[in-house]
Amino acid sequence: MIFIESIILLLLLHQQHLALTSGYTLLGHHNPPDHSLLTDKAALLAFKKTIIHDPNSTLDNWDEAVDVCNFTKVRCDKHHHHVVRLILNETQLVGLLSPFLSNLTRLRILVFIGNHLFGNIPPEFSSLRHLQLLRIEGNNLQGTIPDSLALLSQLTTLNIKQNNISGTIPPSIFSNCTMLGNIDFSNNNLTGNIPEEIGNCRVLWNLNLYDNKFTGQLPFSLTNASSFMYNIDVENNLLTGELPSKIVGKLPGLELLHLSYNWMESTNLDPFFIALRNCTSLVELELAGMHLGGRFPISIGQLSTYLETLLLQENQLFGSIPPNVANLSNLLVLNLTSNLLNGTIPAEISQLSSLQQLFLSHNLFTSEIPTALGKFPHLGLLDLSHNKFSGEIPAILGNLVQINYLFLNNNLLSGMIPPTLGHCTDLNKLDLSYNRLTGSIPPELAGIREIRIFINLSHNHLEGPLPIELSKLENVQEMDLSSNKLTGSIFLQISSCIALRMINFSNNSLEGHLPESLGELKNIESFDVSGNRLSGMIPISLNKIHSLTYLNLSLNDFEGMIPTGGIFDSLSNMSFLENHRLCKPINSSVAGIPICSHKRRWFHSPVFLIIFIVVIFISVFLLTICCVIGFRRVRLIIQSQQTQTVRKPTTPEPLHNIPRMTHKELSDATAGFDEQRLVGSGGYGRVYRGVLPDALVSDFGIARLVMTAGGGNGAAAEMGNSTANMLRGSIGYIAPEYGFGSTTSTKGDVYSFGILVLEMMTRKRPTDDMFSGGLSLHKWVKSHYHGRVERVIDPSLVRACRDQSPEVKKMWEVAIGELMELGILCTQESPSTRPTMLDAADDLGRLKRYLSGDTTVTFASSLGISSSTLGDD
Repeated sequence: MIFIESIILLLLLHQQHLALTSGYTLLGHHNPPDHSLLTDKAALLAFKKTIIHDPNSTLDNWDEAVDVCNFTKVRCDKHHHHVVRLILNETQLVGLLSPFLSNLTRLRILVFIGNHLFGNIPPEFSSLRHLQLLRIEGNNLQGTIPDSLALLSQLTTLNIKQNNISGTIPPSIFSNCTMLGNIDFSNNNLTGNIPEEIGNCRVLWNLNLYDNKFTGQLPFSLTNASSFMYNIDVENNLLTGELPSKIVGKLPGLELLHLSYNWMESTNLDPFFIALRNCTSLVELELAGMHLGGRFPISIGQLSTYLETLLLQENQLFGSIPPNVANLSNLLVLNLTSNLLNGTIPAEISQLSSLQQLFLSHNLFTSEIPTALGKFPHLGLLDLSHNKFSGEIPAILGNLVQINYLFLNNNLLSGMIPPTLGHCTDLNKLDLSYNRLTGSIPPELAGIREIRIFINLSHNHLEGPLPIELSKLENVQEMDLSSNKLTGSIFLQISSCIALRMINFSNNSLEGHLPESLGELKNIESFDVSGNRLSGMIPISLNKIHSLTYLNLSLNDFEGMIPTGGIFDSLSNMSFLENHRLCKPINSSVAGIPICSHKRRWFHSPVFLIIFIVVIFISVFLLTICCVIGFRRVRLIIQSQQTQTVRKPTTPEPLHNIPRMTHKELSDATAGFDEQRLVGSGGYGRVYRGVLPDALVSDFGIARLVMTAGGGNGAAAEMGNSTANMLRGSIGYIAPEYGFGSTTSTKGDVYSFGILVLEMMTRKRPTDDMFSGGLSLHKWVKSHYHGRVERVIDPSLVRACRDQSPEVKKMWEVAIGELMELGILCTQESPSTRPTMLDAADDLGRLKRYLSGDTTVTFASSLGISSSTLGDD
C-alpha cells in the first residue's frame, strides 16, 4: 500500500513539474502577469500534497474553504493581495521540498527549520525574486547548491545548515547576492575552496562554514567586510596555509574567531596574537587541534580584555604559562589541554576572578599544585590530570565552593586526602585516581551529597575501612575505590546509594560477607569486588537486579552454591576464578566450577546448626533413658529368676522410703487450694499448682523408679493403687492417665518426653497461662499442624531460615515437621497410641543422618505415622 502511494506521489510530482517547467518556458522565466491569492493558495495546496506525514496536524486548515491568509504559519501583506511569509519551524513535516512554492512570487521570508524535508533545493526557487530570507536548515536535503539561487539578488540571509548538501559553493551567488549579511552553510558535505567572490558581500557580518570539507585558505577578500564582520567560524574543515594574521588585523569589529581543527600551520604565535590586538572586541578565540607549535606566546596578555573563551588545546605549545595571562580579566574558559607545557603555574592566574573552567591536563607540569588555584570564586571545572604534579593536595581547594568537576588523577600526588574537599558540595565528578595518596578516606567526603556522576579514588595507597558515611552519597552513579589497601567489610547501608550504576572495590583487602542489601541497588550495571578476602555465600538477591550486566567475584574465598537466575544464568567462570569452595547447581553452564555434591555443608546454616544441636541433645537424652531402663530391666529379670528358684512367696512390705504427703502439706503448698492455682478439674477431682518441700518429683523413669523401689511387681501394684502415695511428675508434664488412677508405666515417660520436645520447638511451657479451659500444648500444636505450622514454631527459628537457599529451607521444613510429629505422637492422650522410647530414639537417629546429608533416609515407618494417628484423640 505504501509502495502504491509512493508511485502515485511521484507521478503527480512529475506531472506538476512538467506543467511548471513548460509554463516557465512559455513565459521566458518571467513572473506571470496576474498573480493573486488564488494562485498563492494553489501553490500552498500543491505543497501540502507532497507532505506524506504531518504528526502535529500543522497543515490541517490548509483547505480550499479557508482563506489562504488564515492558513497556519502563513502571512499575507497588509493589503491581503499576496502571501509574503511562510514559516514552518519544528513542525516535523515529512515530504518533498516542493518546487511549487516558487509560485509564491511575492514571498519575502521562507523558513523550514527542523523538519524532515527531502529532495534537492529546487532550482525553481530562483523565481522568488522578492525573497530576502531563506532558511531551510535541519532537514534531509541532498544534491548541490543550485546556481539559479544567484538570481535572488535581494537575499540578506541564506541558511542551508545541517543537511546533506554536497559539491562546491557557486561563486555567482556571492557575485550577485551582494546584500548577503548572514551566510550559514555549516554541517554539510561541501568541498572546494571558499570563493574569493565572497568579498563582494561587503555587509557580511556572519560567516558559518564549519563542519564541511573546504580546502585552501581563507580568502583575503573577507577584509572587504571590515566594518561589519562579527563572526568567522570555519572549524573542522581542511583549510591550510598559515594563520590568517593579515585578515584578522583588518577586522577590528571581529568578536568570534573559530579556526579549530584545520591544517593551518605556525611555529610562532606572536605575529598572529599581535595582529589580534586590533580586534579590541574579541570575545572568543578558538585555535584547538591545529598542530600549532612554538613557545607559549607572551603576547597573550595583549589580547582583548573582553576575551571570555581561549581554546588552545591539542597543539604542541611548550614553555610555561606567562604571568601576564592575568590581564585577560574577563576570561571564563582557558583550555590548554594536550600540549607540552611545563614549569609552574603562575600565582598571578588567581587574578582571573571570573574564570569558570580551567583545563591544564595532559601536559608536563612538575611542580606542586599552587594554592592560587583555590582562589577562584566562580570556578566550576578544574582539570589538572595527566601531569606530574607532586606534593599534597592543597587544602585550600576546599574553597572552590562552586566547583562541579575536579580532576587531579594521573599525577604523583601524595599525602592524605584533605577533608576540606567535603566543602565542595556541588561536585558532580571527583577523580583522584592513579596517585600516591595515603591514609584513610575522610568521612567528610560525605558532605558532597550532590555528587551525581562519579567518585574515583582508585589506584592509590589508601588504608582503613570503607567509611559508612559514603552511604550518604545517594545521587552518585559510579564509585571506584579499587586498587588500594582498604580493609573491613562492605557496609549494609550501601543500598542507600540508590543511583549507583557501577561499583568497583576490586584489589583491596576487604573481608566479611557481601550484604544481601546489594539486591536493593536496582540501577547497578557493573559490580566488581575481585581480588579481596571476602567470604561466605554469594547473595542470592543479586539475581533480582535486572540492570546488572557485569559481575566479578574472582580471587576471593566465597563458598557454597552459586545462585541461579538473573545475571547468574549468563556468567562464565571468569566471574568466579580462584574461589575454590564454590560449587554450581547441576544444571549450571558455568565451566570450571565443580557441581555441588549431595552432602552439602548444611552446618554453615545457622538454622540447621540449631536444629542439629536440638536433635543431638534429644537423642543423647533418650539414649540415657533407654540405657537406664535396659539396665534395670536386666536386673529385674535376674531378681525374678532368683525369686523363682527359691520358690518362696513373700508378702510385700510397705515401702517406707517413699515420702507421703499429708493434707496440711498439700494445703500449704497450694495456698489453701487457692482458685488462682487451679490447673484443671474433671470427674475425679481437681489439679492445683503448688510447691512441696523436700518432695520426690520425677517426670522420666517414674515407672522404673517405683518398680525398683518396691523390689517387685507386687510392690508396684500396691503403689499404683493409691494416688496419694507419691507425686508422679511435674504439672504439665505428667501423663493424663495418672489422673485417672492408672499405674505408672513407660508410656507415661514417653508422654513427658513428648511435652519436652514440643516445648523446645514452640518455646511454650505446658503451664503457660494460655493453656486453660481444656486447651493443652498438645492440642494447640496439633490444631496448627497441617499448613499452619509456622504459627506455633519458635519465631527465632523462622527468622533464621528466611534468607536461606531453597535446599536449606526444604531441609528445615523436613526437620521441623519430623520433630513436631514426634512430639504430637508422644503426647497422645491414649497410652496405647504412643510410640515406645526405642521407636522415638530410632526416628531421631534417622533425622540426624538426614541432616548430615543422607538424603536417602525415609521417615514415618518407625512411628507408624498416619492420618488416623494424628486425628482427634
